[in-house]
Amino acid sequence: MQLLKLTHNCLNFDFIGTSTDESSDDLCTVQIPTSWRSAFLDSSTLQLFFDLYHSIPPSFSPLVLSCLVQIASVRRSLFNNAERAKFLSHLVDGVKRILENPQSLSDPNNYHEFCRLLARLKSNYQLGELVKVENYPEVIRLIANFTVTSLQHWEFAPNSVHYLLSLWQRLAASVPYVKATEPHMLETYTPEVTKAYITSRLESVHIILRDGLEDPLEDTGLVQQQLDQLSTIGRCEYEKTCALLVQLFDQSAQSYQELLQSASASPMDIAVQEGRLTWLVYIIGAVIGGRVSFASTDEQDAMDGELVCRVLQLMNLTDSRLAQAGNEKLELAMLSFFEQFRKIYIGDQVQKSSKLYRRLSEVLGLNDETMVLSVFIGKIITNLKYWGRCEPITSKTLQLLNDLSIGYSSVRKLVKLSAVQFMLNNHTSEHFAFLGINNQSNLTDMRCRTTFYTALGRLLMVDLGEDEDQYEQFMLPLTAAFEAVAQMFSTNSFNEQEAKRTLVGLVRDLRGIAFAFNAKTSFMMLFEWIYPSYMPILQRAIELWYHDPACTTPVLKLMAELVHNRSQRLQFDVSSPNGILLFRETSKMITMYGNRILTLGEVPKDQVYALKLKGISICFSMLKAALSGSYVNFGVFRLYGDDALDNALQTFIKLLLSIPHSDLLDYPKLSQSYYSLLEVLTQDHMNFIASLEPRVIMYILSSISEGLTALDTMVCTGCCSCLDHIVTYLFKQLSRSTKKRTTPLNQESDRFLHIMQQHPEMIQQMLSTVLNIIIFEDCRNQWSMSRPLLGLILLNEKYFSDLRNSIVNSQPPEKQQAMHLCFENLMEGIERNLLTKNRDRFTQNLSAFRREVNDSMKNSTYGVNSNDMMS
Repeated sequence: MQLLKLTHNCLNFDFIGTSTDESSDDLCTVQIPTSWRSAFLDSSTLQLFFDLYHSIPPSFSPLVLSCLVQIASVRRSLFNNAERAKFLSHLVDGVKRILENPQSLSDPNNYHEFCRLLARLKSNYQLGELVKVENYPEVIRLIANFTVTSLQHWEFAPNSVHYLLSLWQRLAASVPYVKATEPHMLETYTPEVTKAYITSRLESVHIILRDGLEDPLEDTGLVQQQLDQLSTIGRCEYEKTCALLVQLFDQSAQSYQELLQSASASPMDIAVQEGRLTWLVYIIGAVIGGRVSFASTDEQDAMDGELVCRVLQLMNLTDSRLAQAGNEKLELAMLSFFEQFRKIYIGDQVQKSSKLYRRLSEVLGLNDETMVLSVFIGKIITNLKYWGRCEPITSKTLQLLNDLSIGYSSVRKLVKLSAVQFMLNNHTSEHFAFLGINNQSNLTDMRCRTTFYTALGRLLMVDLGEDEDQYEQFMLPLTAAFEAVAQMFSTNSFNEQEAKRTLVGLVRDLRGIAFAFNAKTSFMMLFEWIYPSYMPILQRAIELWYHDPACTTPVLKLMAELVHNRSQRLQFDVSSPNGILLFRETSKMITMYGNRILTLGEVPKDQVYALKLKGISICFSMLKAALSGSYVNFGVFRLYGDDALDNALQTFIKLLLSIPHSDLLDYPKLSQSYYSLLEVLTQDHMNFIASLEPRVIMYILSSISEGLTALDTMVCTGCCSCLDHIVTYLFKQLSRSTKKRTTPLNQESDRFLHIMQQHPEMIQQMLSTVLNIIIFEDCRNQWSMSRPLLGLILLNEKYFSDLRNSIVNSQPPEKQQAMHLCFENLMEGIERNLLTKNRDRFTQNLSAFRREVNDSMKNSTYGVNSNDMMS
């Protein structure tokens, strides 16, 4: 057992420091050192493990199979073509022997590891190589039988099915690319796998309901993963898949209809048929979603049409009964089907002459895409009417509406539909009575409102043009709601819960509209509507309810959206003060929220993000959007004695100092908002950074130093940019201070230089960190790393020289000269300035330096797999 554990650890060792994601182990390649090559060329090594599996007790054998999984995954470049073929042949022989003697696979651990081994056969070898193995016909038959049996026993080791479906998905996807003359026989066995999956899911429904077992349909993530795999498998020999689905669907639909018409039908029988139809609708959606344009034929599109007609007919039946009863899982399956259908058959790239549309016209009278879109909208309206209290259905329904509103051609067809026009003209809860929306529904009280109004905003923007009357008509209900809140705030005593509920819903609606209005004309209409009339209401809400994130989060997010210059929509006329006025409001909100949230005192660790850090994160994003929007000249604030900019920046510092360093990196959204804001500040407001107290500057530099090694590439890249701006500023100020100039350095610059000279260790540490990442780690953003590095070297030439000598001396004696030469080449032709031309030269040198260092340090016994496993 100890020897097996040792072997397993050796085979799992990360030989080249790639730190692969363990959650995606089916894509793993084992980078075996070349010096181990002889052990893998010796067929007795592989045979030893297969013999062990058959010889030792079942408690040990899962570990043997785990070793075989890794052995099957050794890098392709370890062998030449003939050696790889021989190795694969022995591997397939061993798999065949296990399949012929499957007794030990009754152990769930053995079974799971064996399924992983089968998946590696295709993830590491090409179908063209597999078919050339002598025993391939027999092995593929055995694997197919094993898969079919496994799928039929759906209750046994359900987590292992993923690997079997993964194998068949990869095999099926490779069929168009295989060039070998030997038959792959997948046309024989893939339909068997497809049939086994479909029939086993249907047969499971009755047993699960009868015995009260856990329903796999409850785990939508797992179902979606399996359906994604089946979508590829099912398209192989699609005629057989489609014929099977039509047969099974017709049987279940007919039984279901008969049961609904029978007065004596039992609820159990109805539930069974609904469960079977749920699986069939999910699967039909999946196989339609698996359509690949270059490999599809008119006949296959006609088959899709047959399936789509049946689902739409079923939808008509179930929708007609919603007033009496409905099935949530079946409705979710319908939405999954609609999403797949939308991706494949609705949009700018779809050929409208498709045989699918011809079939829809013949059976259902849906002659074109516009009529199909009316069915979509009808379903969306029906769902909102009857399923308003069901969050999963409501959110997926509105997401479907949102997705439909994105397409260039589909959105223009949607706005012409009478149902869509009615939605645009009657979109508030009071007028939306036909949707059955009330104050308790998700559309009113939850995040769904933002999604709903984003879709409506896109539809309105297409319909609007420059028609201000139509826009005002659309905004009338929102105007009335704002006026009602303003009236509440004007009295000394008001119903606080009622005010909160109305404002929260209102700002969610507005954020959806603001997000959708990404053109100047429409966004300016919204801006002029909200400013200055209703901005005080938002400020008052923050003042009153700063401690309640359910209120502050939507308000802050709305403000962050309003100041975001998305698609250059915030372009004010040259005589307009609106850019400055908008920033004043931004500064006022950040300052008010920031000062009040800091009065909360100590917040429990498990609540700190929800109560404090989330709001701070949104404030950082808001400030970043305002500072980088290019619609405000920030120089005028100081020129005219306006403290709006200073207030915002000082509040940022107060909020930042209230956050421990660890929290900055522990919460991804906070990390991204902080470092992107810091990037803008170091680029455009470095004089402000230079004016800060030493402890604040050291805090910011420490946060940059820690961010350089962050796992999030965006954070790491942002830190490189911040560091580059700081180093460039320092270098320029230092250069100016050493030259004889009539104009002395300003006070901030002088103090900043002094602080940096007092604490050289911070900059030196970052120089060491960047250099170590480039030399010793898998550097994912080399260009970004190169930009601050030159400045760091020029500011710390002696330290860099010592660091270089240390790295050279740490190498084996025979490699020290080569390493020294690498460093010499790095600085070749580099001048002592930070001009763009010099920087670019350094970046080029750094690429060559990293390549040469890797070649020098790489043990000759190591190799890297560069093969692309496309097929």
